[in-house]
Amino acid sequence: MLAKRIIPCLDVKDGRTVKGTRFKDLRDAGDPAELARIYCEQKADELVFLDITATNEKRRVLVDLVSKVAAAIDIPFTVGGGINSVDDIGLLLGAGADKVSINSAALDDPKVLADAAKCFGSQCVVLAIDAKRSGNGWHAYKNGGRTSAGVDAIEWASMGTSFGAGEILLTSIDADGAKKGFDLELYRSVASAVSVPVIASGGAGTKDHFLEIFQECDADAALAATVFHFKEIEVPALKQWLNARGVAVRM
Repeated sequence: MLAKRIIPCLDVKDGRTVKGTRFKDLRDAGDPAELARIYCEQKADELVFLDITATNEKRRVLVDLVSKVAAAIDIPFTVGGGINSVDDIGLLLGAGADKVSINSAALDDPKVLADAAKCFGSQCVVLAIDAKRSGNGWHAYKNGGRTSAGVDAIEWASMGTSFGAGEILLTSIDADGAKKGFDLELYRSVASAVSVPVIASGGAGTKDHFLEIFQECDADAALAATVFHFKEIEVPALKQWLNARGVAVRM
């Protein structure tokens, strides 16, 4: 049985880690490099860095800051935000990222996923899907959750992997920051539509929420920010708690 992954996420704006609710009402959570170092010491399995305003501001991700964070850790490191081309991806991998997370650019032109997978391998390509409930389903959103792409999130997940994405980072906009639990129905729907690992994101508020996503949905990984940044839950304690309840995690 593969061990489940616990992944802190650094949402970065203006060089600082921030966190809000449903992508709004952001508050400062600290220095990205210092938080990264702490999470590495706590034996987080991976780290995700998202420059949350890069796409909307039509600029590249903060490469110097990515390099600084990468130098502080020795765990797998995924970077997203403002990625539009193979050149952008090469720049970030050269700065220390192990994987890149692509959202808006892929919705605008799925070929960027195929180009990235061809150049760097699908293991480096993470398709980020920000999903918001619409009627009986979910729509995929771009530009930091600001704009509906008019695409069904489940269909988009399947299409994105067919273009070469080797993993999906799935965030529920409705659940984000609310700390009321992961959207289990959304996760199950996407996971059943694809054959690649899916990271569940959005809604973690208690240890029980992590247990639910792993036991009820057999998630590959769970990502969180607020509960980790503000020390409501600490990674080592969470892993010990999950392990005691039969969830395979790396200690």
